[in-house]
Amino acid sequence: MRFLYVSFILFSLLLSGCSDKEGQKRGTYLPSSNGNINSLQIVMPNEYWNESVGETLREYFAAPTDGLPQDEPLFSMRQIPPNAFEGFVRSSRLFLYVNKGEKDTVIVKKNWYAKPQIGVSITAKNTEQLETFIKDNHKVIIDVFKKEELKERQRRTNLSLLNLKGLKETFGIDLKVPSAYRIALATDEFYWVRKSLEAGTTNIIVYEVPLDYIEEDNVIGSIIKMRDEVGSALLPVEDDSPFITEQAYAPFLHEVEMDGKKAYESKGTWEVKGAFMGGPFLNYAIEDKANNRYLIIEGFTHAPSVAKRDLQFELESILKTLKFVDK
Repeated sequence: MRFLYVSFILFSLLLSGCSDKEGQKRGTYLPSSNGNINSLQIVMPNEYWNESVGETLREYFAAPTDGLPQDEPLFSMRQIPPNAFEGFVRSSRLFLYVNKGEKDTVIVKKNWYAKPQIGVSITAKNTEQLETFIKDNHKVIIDVFKKEELKERQRRTNLSLLNLKGLKETFGIDLKVPSAYRIALATDEFYWVRKSLEAGTTNIIVYEVPLDYIEEDNVIGSIIKMRDEVGSALLPVEDDSPFITEQAYAPFLHEVEMDGKKAYESKGTWEVKGAFMGGPFLNYAIEDKANNRYLIIEGFTHAPSVAKRDLQFELESILKTLKFVDK
């Protein structure tokens, strides 16, 4: 049954991809969507939100985000009852509609009431089935929402870009970075850009290691060793304390793809050894066999006493614009 639900969601999304063109043919005007990054409008009756259906939703959609030093939810959720879902509220970029209905359905649709927008509607004949639908389909729904937010974050980045010709000339890559960042260091071995915050910075670093550096039977150990060696040597810290991977917990590790190449994605926490400094990092080690190397690109945040989910999400959206190009 689970495979059936997931397939239905993906099929519904594919079917709805033409909604913009259909709307234009009908002369329908779609307003611009609104909402902060990673904000999710929950449309469901108050009694459901306050009872087991709402608890099931919060279990998955407000679960802690991987790789952050403090618990922060995947989405900032705001609930309203269905009779209030009208007018400006319908323009939320992400919304999840949950209610009883005559049929059991899970539908994903693009640009339902605004553009760009992803809406998910879950209806069932009873609350038990609603909970089952949420449990069985939460992963694919979250994935759809997060992909939409990455696109929106990248769209905002593209409004004003930093000139990074040096990245192409030195490492053979292109990266779309907002002009709010500045180049902190650029050498033949190490590239570093950063953005100042009210209390701290967000940072992106690029370097490379030999292809045999990361051991296939000890990937996470190799990445931790690599980060610690490079961070200690090249990232300046007060009192010369080393910039290393936080030692208490191993980073989350996934095998992914970056611009068509195999890559290891690791998310965890960095620290300055012997000092009260730390924060989250997102690291991609990209296998580049043609150049006998792993291309390493990482985003990390130093922002004490500030929520870091959206700061890291911005860095993720930047890193995922990476393209390999000819030098």
